[in-house]
Amino acid sequence: MNSTDSRRRTRGLPAGDDLPDVDLDEEGADEIAVPSGPDIAFTALDWAAEEGEDRAGAEVIQAVVKRLPNRPGVYRMMNAAGDVLYVGKARSLKKRVTQYAQGRFHTNRIGRMVRETATMEFVVTRTEIEALLLEANLIKRLRPRFNVLLRDDKSFPYILLTGDHPSPGIYKHRGARSRKGDYFGPFASAQAVDRTINALQRAFLLRSCTDSFYENRTRPCLLFQIKRCSAPCTGEISHHDYAALVAEAKDFLSGRSQKVKTEISSAMQQAAEELDFERAAILRDRLAALSHVQSHQGINPQSLEEADVFAIHQEGGQVCIQVFFFRTGQNWGNRAYFPKADPALEAAEVLGSFLAQFYDDKPAPRAILLSHGVEEQELLAEALSTRAGRRVTISVPQRGEKKDLTDHASQNAREALGRRLAETSTQARLLSGFGETFGLEKAPVRIEVYDNSHIMGTNAVGAMIVAGPEGFVKNQYRKFNIRSTDITPGDDFGMMREVMERRFSRLVKEHGNGEAPHDAPDDDMSNGFPAWPDVILIDGGQGQMTAVRKILVELGIEDRVAAIGVAKGQDRDAGRERFFVRGRDSFTLPVRDPVLYFVQRLRDEAHRFAIGSHRARRRKEMVRSPLDEIAGIGPARKRALLLHFGTAKAVSRAAVEDLMTVDGISESIATLVYDHFHEK
Repeated sequence: MNSTDSRRRTRGLPAGDDLPDVDLDEEGADEIAVPSGPDIAFTALDWAAEEGEDRAGAEVIQAVVKRLPNRPGVYRMMNAAGDVLYVGKARSLKKRVTQYAQGRFHTNRIGRMVRETATMEFVVTRTEIEALLLEANLIKRLRPRFNVLLRDDKSFPYILLTGDHPSPGIYKHRGARSRKGDYFGPFASAQAVDRTINALQRAFLLRSCTDSFYENRTRPCLLFQIKRCSAPCTGEISHHDYAALVAEAKDFLSGRSQKVKTEISSAMQQAAEELDFERAAILRDRLAALSHVQSHQGINPQSLEEADVFAIHQEGGQVCIQVFFFRTGQNWGNRAYFPKADPALEAAEVLGSFLAQFYDDKPAPRAILLSHGVEEQELLAEALSTRAGRRVTISVPQRGEKKDLTDHASQNAREALGRRLAETSTQARLLSGFGETFGLEKAPVRIEVYDNSHIMGTNAVGAMIVAGPEGFVKNQYRKFNIRSTDITPGDDFGMMREVMERRFSRLVKEHGNGEAPHDAPDDDMSNGFPAWPDVILIDGGQGQMTAVRKILVELGIEDRVAAIGVAKGQDRDAGRERFFVRGRDSFTLPVRDPVLYFVQRLRDEAHRFAIGSHRARRRKEMVRSPLDEIAGIGPARKRALLLHFGTAKAVSRAAVEDLMTVDGISESIATLVYDHFHEK
């Protein structure tokens, strides 16, 4: 990729052959038609680097502001390296950018942002709504250093009642809604979905098995025996009666829970009057299961059918935003977010930016309740309504049940932030003690811990976990499938050499070999967290450390990264670990030393991650088919061959003519498969 392509990638534009044709207008601006989604149409105005090659800060902005139109759009401010510093939107690009050019800033943050600006790019949109939606999308994608950033943006889980099978099943679902059926959610967490599904199985006796498992049953499984499934697979219940259970489940999840409970209660009384006590007991248990679901939902508003409740709390330079989800009049859980934001920003500004990013890829409910009013509240509501295709309201309740909900969310936000501040303080003390114990110049910001896992050298996996001031940083974890054929099976030293070489060779290639990132201001780190570790912990003794130090010396970074070996103590007892540090004799720590407990936690987490990665690879290897080794045989052809012949062994015995009778298998592919099994 050339430098132009690299610059385009940084800006969020396509590279190389993906670029549309460019026509230079008389003013000297490139007008580029940027591919956009169905909701946004815009034009990118891209002044090339020559406008600001020898300029910086306000001078760059002054050079481009005279060419900007009085139209809505999005602007990007970038430094000399091409990194996006800030993404903003404006009703009038010319008026907004002129404010930066004047050099009068309300906060040090804005002043520093302008001083670092070397290039600006602009995208003109048709409306301010489109600018707002595009701004949120670019902030999430480019993660500019001076914007409010939504850190945890995992998709929410849903409950799926399938609609493509005679006996619908109930499942937890996350991701694209590609399967036909009814989706209920979102739920705040996977645990909330699991609890609800378990209770719904007891209440409605719906199956949760896969379709293939369903088709191959000859007698009911254990779930039928423990009264969590009605076993439609073996005809224990008719399709008509099972459909009635599914309909009841849909009613309950759609908010008609009281109707369902009334019907079950009436049926239970009728069964008791008819002396059918067994059926009455089953209905009683179902009624108890429904009550259990609702009792675990905590607060359940009577006047709120569908809404999300947001509350923000600021303290100690950090922010917590608590989100509660209410659907069909039921509380489906809550989640705490801790966005990255400048401490000088007001709560309303942080919450407004957070909302735009939060709903960038999620459907908005009909009502959004806030603890604080946000800037451009009406504009945001209009934008969400446009995207949802229906009216979405945003309000700050002042009284009544809705005000109680926002107050409840505010209390949860305050308590969640209090817990986080306490944990951060404890973690800071541990990191400071860690630095003192092992003779580091300062408390480490990024600690990487490495471990290997294998069985007699098979399915060997190296694992790296990362810890920092906020605890374990799981989005930085990495696993390394050991690929070298020169390593003797079971050679832990050789495995560690490969892991270290791959990890740090790539790190040097991607982030250079200059000053350590933690010597720079925090804002110069990638998303607030450094890419380079201050220290690496190796689960091993002197032999492992020799292999690691050799790699660090070869890469010229032995003085940049501190390496510490942690050997298991006598009889492998916790508390007797021996530590190996360059320039010191091996030593142990007092049994009750907090730093020792901290190191044990780090090592145990690395061990857990390594074993999990190894087991996942081993499971994959156990179900691997010989057909996977044939180039040109993808999932569709493999499925067709197995459906036709039954097993991979039968495929290996088939003649070319027999293989050609399978749909999608041409003569050339049939020859390829035959030759693979008969090459000897």
